[in-house]
Amino acid sequence: MSVLLFLSVGQGLQVPLAQAAEVADVQLEIDQDALEEGLETPGVLRIGMEANYAPFNWSQAEGTDGAVEISNSPGEYANGYDLQIAKRLADTLNLDLEIVKLEWDGLPPALESGKIDGIIAGMTPTPERMEQIDFSEGYYESDLVLVVRKDSPFAEAKRLDDFAGARVTGQLNTFHYDMIEQIPDVIQQTAMDSFPTMIQSVLSDKSDAYVSERPGAMAAVAANDELTFVAFDAGLGFDTNNADTTIAVGLRKHSPLTGPINQALATISANERNQLMENMVELNERGGSLGFWDEVRGIWNTYRPQFMRGIANTMIIALISTTIGFLIGLIIAIYRSLPIQRNLANIGYWLYKILDFFVAAYIEIFRGTPMMVQAMLIFYGSKLFFNIDMTSMSAALLIVSVNTGAYLAEVIRGGIIGVDKGQYEGAKAIGMNHFQTMVYVVLPQAIRSIMPALGNEFVINIKDTSVLNVIAVAELFFVTKSAAGSTYLTFQTYFIASVIYFILTFVTTRVLNWLNNRGEGKANYTVHTSSTMSTEVEVN
Repeated sequence: MSVLLFLSVGQGLQVPLAQAAEVADVQLEIDQDALEEGLETPGVLRIGMEANYAPFNWSQAEGTDGAVEISNSPGEYANGYDLQIAKRLADTLNLDLEIVKLEWDGLPPALESGKIDGIIAGMTPTPERMEQIDFSEGYYESDLVLVVRKDSPFAEAKRLDDFAGARVTGQLNTFHYDMIEQIPDVIQQTAMDSFPTMIQSVLSDKSDAYVSERPGAMAAVAANDELTFVAFDAGLGFDTNNADTTIAVGLRKHSPLTGPINQALATISANERNQLMENMVELNERGGSLGFWDEVRGIWNTYRPQFMRGIANTMIIALISTTIGFLIGLIIAIYRSLPIQRNLANIGYWLYKILDFFVAAYIEIFRGTPMMVQAMLIFYGSKLFFNIDMTSMSAALLIVSVNTGAYLAEVIRGGIIGVDKGQYEGAKAIGMNHFQTMVYVVLPQAIRSIMPALGNEFVINIKDTSVLNVIAVAELFFVTKSAAGSTYLTFQTYFIASVIYFILTFVTTRVLNWLNNRGEGKANYTVHTSSTMSTEVEVN
């Protein structure tokens, strides 16, 4: 079934009158069935982006200037060139727009697993990417430049050869990094995960330059007075083709959305696209640099709601996951401490051994693999292979809980083993069975002995939640990266985060120490030797 969609210039972007005639009165014949087939949720276009790469996409604290709230980070809004293109596409196709904020490396697996319908994040259709996903026609084309310090000897470079011997980096998993090889005698540094990280590397003189598209370089220079960028005349810069510098919408392989997306993009004129990019660069302009403390204060005042939300999510994940992990560890430790007699003829013995094998495998796997890897596999794999669409928060609680359980299982088991054997014998002598002995005699002593380790695990979980940013959990580190990517004031933003983390762990440690000391009882007490004797012995 096909339907005719009439595009009104009044929708979406504000188009100058001189350009309105180029897109007005356009009729699109869209296959509505195909359109719905390409969407995970009928009527909703779910788009993934970093919201961390100004002026293409960034996050902000308010829904002003045409920003759209990020669905997986309530209270945070996405804006930028990519966001405005996404709005235009959704309006043209008569769909509701939903923005999902993800790490750059998480965008392709999120698309393949069905967590998003498309990627609009300044992504170029490289041959490697085209093997995994499809792309629309391009919606923006730029050139490559090198961002350097103003006082750098490379700031006056005119050609690529002038960067011989320079330390140059680029973003991980982008064609920018591959282009570095074209510089003669270059020192190609390790690729970095984000543009804010590369900016800080250049500012701190760890790198001489990084590769960027011109709009991104303009935004970085606007936010940092110490930076400039080197553009090259034709034939003197990077050898690229249109595919290298063209940005397109990423879609699932053989997605029915490809046709409608291309039709909608065709309604946006080249002049309108260029004007939109100029508007986004101007909108992201923050003026001259201030003093360090003024910039720190400005970041805190602007992004305080996000920081507070990140703190709350971090503490919630750490507290709930440590509690659940303790219960998991306790159950496993009790199970592995059961007094099972070796009897090859007893089916119960073999059932115990089989279950013990799986328990041991669980402990070894989760203790032997990084939590970041587990997060990627569980969050995206659950949707890809089992069609279980977990939220970032539920995945975070599951991942940290099972990790904590794996570590605490052996800690609690050690506490149980550490209880003197005489305690078991004494309990048995007064008629207690194994369950009663464990509950009333052994566990109280074992848990008391492992309380410092349990508190330490809680503090570790506060910090380890930072790895969950790879699945877009809105914890403290995730919102910090958002602020850094939007302002390009990387050091100042991470300074705020470091202070917050220190306060959280310092206060938590002191509270746990106080509770631990309270549990120790008084330092001195009196022992009454007999109810019939008046003699008292004071013990210190």
